[in-house]
Amino acid sequence: MEIQLDKAAAALGLDPIELRRRNAIKAGEKTVNEFTVGSSGFLECLEKVERSSGWIEKRRSLPHGRGIGIAGSTYISGTNYPIYPNEMPQAAVQICLDRSGRARVFSGANDIGQGSNTMLAVIVSEELGIPLEDIRVLSADTDLCPVDLGAYSSRITLMVGNACLEGAQRLRRKVCASVAKRWGIPRQRVTLAGRMAIDREDPSRHVDSAQAFQWAEADHGLLGETGSYNTPKDRHGEYRGGTIGASPAYSFTAHVAEVEVDAETGLVEVKTIWIAHDCGKALSRKIVEGQIEGSTYMGFGEALMERHAVDPGHRGVHIGPSFLDYRMPTFLDTPDLEAMIVEAPDANGPYGAKEAGEGPLHSSIPAIANAIYDAVGIRLDRLPFTPQSVLAALRQREEKERAGQLAPHKPAEQTSRRSA
Repeated sequence: MEIQLDKAAAALGLDPIELRRRNAIKAGEKTVNEFTVGSSGFLECLEKVERSSGWIEKRRSLPHGRGIGIAGSTYISGTNYPIYPNEMPQAAVQICLDRSGRARVFSGANDIGQGSNTMLAVIVSEELGIPLEDIRVLSADTDLCPVDLGAYSSRITLMVGNACLEGAQRLRRKVCASVAKRWGIPRQRVTLAGRMAIDREDPSRHVDSAQAFQWAEADHGLLGETGSYNTPKDRHGEYRGGTIGASPAYSFTAHVAEVEVDAETGLVEVKTIWIAHDCGKALSRKIVEGQIEGSTYMGFGEALMERHAVDPGHRGVHIGPSFLDYRMPTFLDTPDLEAMIVEAPDANGPYGAKEAGEGPLHSSIPAIANAIYDAVGIRLDRLPFTPQSVLAALRQREEKERAGQLAPHKPAEQTSRRSA
């Protein structure tokens, strides 16, 4: 779709970024299939990659063999429709507070490297005013933890995060009420921060978290709470199948890629990829930046190296059955990646947060494809963009140019002048 948009921009004589600006869906609007978009930072994503990449200066000025391309995408923050239909919550969390001022979080969510355990600890830390080192997250143990539907569809931050937020807020209200009772003030005057319970109007009056938790346990018994989350029912159309693909919130991403294409060898080298991702609210900026870079790296690998095919001569086994045979980028192959966070908070996310997992991957591939077109005037529609496929496409273009069916993509005199 993003390559088709570039073709349309060329036919209309429009800047590809401008075409996307004019057609961007905005917060509060509905898609053609009646999905409700609660928030959108896509226009800011476009603005960030345009400015950071030097798009305006580089577009139509790079010499033959050098190109720059844009692409955008959106992704779900979990699916509204559960993986198996039922009326039970899609996520649940249990939280227990200790007399020592610490907290334990039990979650069925599986942290597979994306940082979901840290996300849960950050929410508990924010609500109860205790540092991350005082919070232990026990996750994915089916003997101890409530059921979770899994690490798929980039659902954990929004769904499990909301469940955790609900449980932590219930505990915060209990603790603040117990402290307020002993000080003889309204509960709303008590805040939890910096391992302390503090009187908002008289900050000199405070006690440490351990004392505050002990007062609350004396009032309520063992301090434990649960939180759960289920998806809203107003995010999709009423037609049959209207729930499929709908989400509580949608992230947005824009990529700009700059490439160099060797017309003699067909080798494509990606120099830099600029990525701006709207995650709603970054609960941990370092983790979100890492996710953006990791997802973009995956897209870059799919674009240039990774090939999924089978060998019919060996009963259909994968042609790359091991990491020795399967080509994927190393550190030396990876281009410079500039990750930029855009925050357009969504009312359905915890503190406004949306996904930052799979979303930053998608538009890296068409951005590279569009950059290759800008560099040498060829459209590639099969992955990966190997030297063989590049050379074949270049030969086809040369034949059409000789036949007068196509004008030179970047005239030689223009190229030499711009590169001088």
